[in-house]
Amino acid sequence: MLAEIGHFALILALLVAAAQAVLPMLGAGRGDAALMAFGRSAAGLQALLITIAFAALMTLFGQADFSVALVANHSALSQPLPYRLAATWGNHEGSMLLWVLVLALYGAGIARFGDNLRATLQARVLSVQAMISVAFLAFALFTSNPFARLSPAPLDGAELNPLLQDPGLVFHPPLLYLGYVGFSVTFSFAVAALMEGRADPAWARWMRPWVLAAWVPLTCGITLGSFWAYYELGWGGWWFWDPVENASFMPWLLGTALLHSAIVTEKRGALAGWTILLAILAFSLSLIGTFLVRSGILTSVHAFAVDPERGVFILAMIIGATGTALALFALRAPQMKSGALFGSISRESGLTINNLILMALTAVVFLGTFYPVIMEAVNPANKISVGPPYYNLVFAPLSVPLLLLVTVGPMLAWKRDDAGTVGKKLLLPAVLASALFAVLALWLGLDKAASAFGLALGAWLILGGGQVLVRRWWGAGGFSWRLVRTTPAATLGLALAHAGIGVTTAGISAMSGFAAEKILVMRPGETAQAGPLAVTMVGVEEVAGANYRALRAHFVTRQGGSDGKLVSERRLYTVSGNQTTEAGIGVAIAGNQYVAIGDVQSDARGQGLVVRIYWHPLVGWIWFGGLMMAMGGAASLSDRRFRIGAPQVRSRLAPNMVPAE
Repeated sequence: MLAEIGHFALILALLVAAAQAVLPMLGAGRGDAALMAFGRSAAGLQALLITIAFAALMTLFGQADFSVALVANHSALSQPLPYRLAATWGNHEGSMLLWVLVLALYGAGIARFGDNLRATLQARVLSVQAMISVAFLAFALFTSNPFARLSPAPLDGAELNPLLQDPGLVFHPPLLYLGYVGFSVTFSFAVAALMEGRADPAWARWMRPWVLAAWVPLTCGITLGSFWAYYELGWGGWWFWDPVENASFMPWLLGTALLHSAIVTEKRGALAGWTILLAILAFSLSLIGTFLVRSGILTSVHAFAVDPERGVFILAMIIGATGTALALFALRAPQMKSGALFGSISRESGLTINNLILMALTAVVFLGTFYPVIMEAVNPANKISVGPPYYNLVFAPLSVPLLLLVTVGPMLAWKRDDAGTVGKKLLLPAVLASALFAVLALWLGLDKAASAFGLALGAWLILGGGQVLVRRWWGAGGFSWRLVRTTPAATLGLALAHAGIGVTTAGISAMSGFAAEKILVMRPGETAQAGPLAVTMVGVEEVAGANYRALRAHFVTRQGGSDGKLVSERRLYTVSGNQTTEAGIGVAIAGNQYVAIGDVQSDARGQGLVVRIYWHPLVGWIWFGGLMMAMGGAASLSDRRFRIGAPQVRSRLAPNMVPAE
């Protein structure tokens, strides 16, 4: 009965979404307040109905109701309850239900917190949001029904993929979806602005919190996914440029550009066209990421390799949404020029260059992700792969000017500045970062100059973030506690996020230049060395878990006079027969000790275990920097200026493009 309730709630949600897609739009065109108000009520009702459906599915997983096909295919009685519940979104159908739930919750958020929006704009935004809901609800109901029954019901299920039975994967997909789907709101704002022919500073101010609301969880999701791959897959890496990793990274890049472009539109009324285009493209890349993991064209631990027909459905949605929005942009954008002027040395110019570089970086990742797919589609014999060498050669050098500009941008004045003034503001960070580079280059040698430059670049970014606060807190009379107390949350967020980029840059540079590894067959009593890390295997034992058997190896580590203990396991999950590796990781600020065992293997000395030993300097900085970026975004989102009404700035657009209200 519970499955039928959930299925019926989804059907009702589709009908409500269809009405929401049409009626508020008509109301905005006719100036009908009742029809526009219907959009707010419908958004709340739609969110309630989908919440009921999602709660029903989660309850079915918790109860292990194997009469539902999805539950039988992705959970088992021996599976711990938290992972049975997480299996709700650890599959194609359940994750699509999570997608439409997040989509509906964002729509309800627009209705609930959009009281200060123009009535016509809010109505159009809610209508566009509902159009997206209609497409995804139809997809879920007609091609991916999560409530389909299975008869006869098996006594036990097939188990969730063991790689997904991990705390990180409990939170990773919901965070990614909050980011992916959050860009649907900015897409809806962009399309609504094109319909109205009006993208003024007030519009940008209304939209910017929603950009942050998507960017923050997407940053957390990518960071958590990288950390999960590091400790769970046993390969010792934090990023592999996997196409599915890229699928979340591309919207993040454009979302970052969108965030900065919206600031320029809000503060100066400039770059409105850029902001609209970036909002369209960021959500389009989110849809493309959805297509990648659900079309069956990729084989990845992250992907739902399903039948191509579902991929065609999503491809049609991408073409429909993106094509319509871009056609509307081509039609309306030329009439939406703001006319705001700024000098070649100004914050507007800096943010424009920032946007251009981020667009170029996105294009690099897009080409590396899809070129192999396109070549194989043209000729199935053309099976090629694009991996780290391509990105190291193209992406890394292109990112350097962007990172240099991150510290320069906040030091520039709006509208017009001069090089001498900017140079004085940047003198201290520049001198300290340059001195650090010189010391590291002399100490490490020329062969490590690139890594030394990366560490100095990280310092440049961290110092730049601090410089933002220093300039804020030191007035004409020196340091002021009053200025500290009155610092806007957005300023604190900017400094924290930019410093976080520096911390991540330092971690990546240290990992790229100084990591050490050793792969060999070991037996108890043997010792191996990887860089400064010495590892001795102490013993091996067999253990049993809730739903797996494991071979567990114990190690003693020695580094710089300090001893430690690590444990690694090779697990066999009894229901599915899948194997996973649980790495032993010793965490420290200076770096991580990492040991992972593989299968039993023989060499000239007899049988032993394959062991991977890694020394990872500053690797934790990569994820801590990502957390700092997310915290900076959250701090900006908490700024009280977002909670008060946006000023109604008279549009600078052509009079015939501003609708009468």
